[in-house]
Amino acid sequence: MNDSSPDRRDFTRREFLSTATAASAGLCLAASTLVAPSVANAQTQVARKRRFVLVGVGGRSRMYRDAVLKTYAQHCEMVGFCDTNEGRLNLAAAKARKMAGVDVPCYAAKDFDRMVQEQKADVVIVATTDAAHSDYIVRAMELGCDVLTEKPMTTDETKCRAIIDAQKKTGKSCRVTFNYRYSPARTQVKDLLMSGVIGDILSVDFHWMLDTFHGADYFRRWHGTKANSGGLMIHKSTHHFDLVNWWLSAVPVSVMATGKREFYTPAMAKRIGLQSHHERCLTCPEKAKCGFYLDITTHKEYAELYHAQEKYDGYFRDRCVFRPEIDIEDTMNVQVRYNTGVTMAYSLNAFNSWEGYQIVFNGTKGRLEHKMEELVAVNSKNSKPKREERDTTIRICPLRSAPYDVPVWKGQGMHAGGDDVMLDDLFLSEKKADKYLRAADHCAGAYSILVGAAANRSFISGETVKIADLVPGIPLPDYPAMPSPTDPLPMPARS
Repeated sequence: MNDSSPDRRDFTRREFLSTATAASAGLCLAASTLVAPSVANAQTQVARKRRFVLVGVGGRSRMYRDAVLKTYAQHCEMVGFCDTNEGRLNLAAAKARKMAGVDVPCYAAKDFDRMVQEQKADVVIVATTDAAHSDYIVRAMELGCDVLTEKPMTTDETKCRAIIDAQKKTGKSCRVTFNYRYSPARTQVKDLLMSGVIGDILSVDFHWMLDTFHGADYFRRWHGTKANSGGLMIHKSTHHFDLVNWWLSAVPVSVMATGKREFYTPAMAKRIGLQSHHERCLTCPEKAKCGFYLDITTHKEYAELYHAQEKYDGYFRDRCVFRPEIDIEDTMNVQVRYNTGVTMAYSLNAFNSWEGYQIVFNGTKGRLEHKMEELVAVNSKNSKPKREERDTTIRICPLRSAPYDVPVWKGQGMHAGGDDVMLDDLFLSEKKADKYLRAADHCAGAYSILVGAAANRSFISGETVKIADLVPGIPLPDYPAMPSPTDPLPMPARS
């Protein structure tokens, strides 16, 4: 843990707004310099480019593929693609030739070891289905490589333990790509909490809503079974649990939760006017009247990445969201206790009328309220729907003083500006100092998924689950220091 102490002076509203505005300008300047490699870095060839291989060339892999092949080509090179689907491998190779004029060798999943050894890889990027992450992370480290992995790091406590043990044995690094940490508004929340404007934090209320566009999509894909994804408590909520762990500079110690599936069910299909659930949208006899119909043939990316590749592995990207074999929850409530004594009430629902989140931090000097709402944007029939942040607010409510809104730091690009800043941190040869310590290692990855793993257990048992009973002895991640819970506090003004 970082033992340095932040400035804990008391802020007046005017002082705070002045400080926040200046800090916002500073971050925006920093973010603008991070969107692409600096001129100095762009003009400096590194002695040896790091050699990357990418395992899993589905939808999320594009961000890493394009970053290595194009944006950071002076620092990195892509030397191998690996996947279970021959068609997607061929597509990834074709994209690489078109984008960068290079022929990237392709390997079947069974030849992963051979790829790493033949291509003398330095770093393995893991973007497979969630349940396979641990296999490639562990094996990559055993073969002498560092790892960058998509979230979640893995899907259950057994696989988590294997990663922790492999890292300890090999000494190799594993970075988990939590892009939300890097988005300006989320970084700003961390900055405010570190400043002590609401004192030390005692409790958190956090509610995440998925709408019936994005939320439904988890139920039509491979994510709909816990064997593949660990359920939304792991696949989706790992983002949220990591944010809270990092915002608090704390780790979870126990979890109690309830979860159920009541919306995406065969019974709901009949309640909304369908005769039954069906296998997939493309062949559904009721597609003309179903509001959840997805035509993957009209979206260019879906058509080439999924529909055209079905003949290789039989994977359907457009399965019915009301299928009975789905075993993940759509309604979840979680209580978490942290090692600092903070408690959190969290909920995730996958069928809401709007998408985004609301979070409240209750502190000894006041309250911080933060909201983010997203909007689905469809540019054309040839592109898949994109999500745009449209309403983000931060409000400070001091004890016995008037609340005030804080100007929100803005960003550009995917995930509210977080992706580009994170990619710089991942792929630039020279890293910038980061007082927020946004880079997430295997320990942060473990604590984020173990909240979800504990919740999954609690769904079944109804009991409180201790994190240390799942995977004991995980080192604490490197988090920035927060206001001390023992420092003197100002007396609240009389009402």
